Amino acid sequence: MSEEEVLKRWEENPMLKPRIGKVTVNISVGKSGVPLENASKILETLTGQRPCWRKAKKTIRDFGIRKGEPIACMVTLRRERAIDFLKRALQAKNNQLRKESFDKFGNVSFGIKEHIEIPGVKYIPELGIYGMDVSVSIERPGYRVKRRRVKRSKVGRSHMVSREEAIAFLKNEFGVQVV
Repeated sequence: MSEEEVLKRWEENPMLKPRIGKVTVNISVGKSGVPLENASKILETLTGQRPCWRKAKKTIRDFGIRKGEPIACMVTLRRERAIDFLKRALQAKNNQLRKESFDKFGNVSFGIKEHIEIPGVKYIPELGIYGMDVSVSIERPGYRVKRRRVKRSKVGRSHMVSREEAIAFLKNEFGVQVV
């Protein structure tokens, strides 16, 4: 299906038009202590939300990681905060994403090598420079049936967002070029 046909379908039926479900931002440091606290402060200033810490799932002696030790911090953004952060994160990537970054369910993930590439962020020498992973979940209205408590249900295959629809959505809403 071409991009024009997809846009026409969205105009005819608003329940088919995708939206940003959530944006998850993750900074993995690999060790606890001061570096993780600094990464946490940076993530809080970028997103305006307090990050939660993630623990190591298993011990890796070569890297000096023990099971249960906090080694990463992450934030889940929804609604307006998600859209605002996503616009800034895409500017750090020059509004270009690779086609391989999209999965078959319409989600997209990309990395930012240095957090100071994001517009409006100043370098603070005490904190250092950290890279981050950004994951974007794109969904249609009606996905609530899969998350609600009462009468939970599956989302049908025809209502899932495809890779092509996710690409068309990001091109249309955010002006992203897919390389």
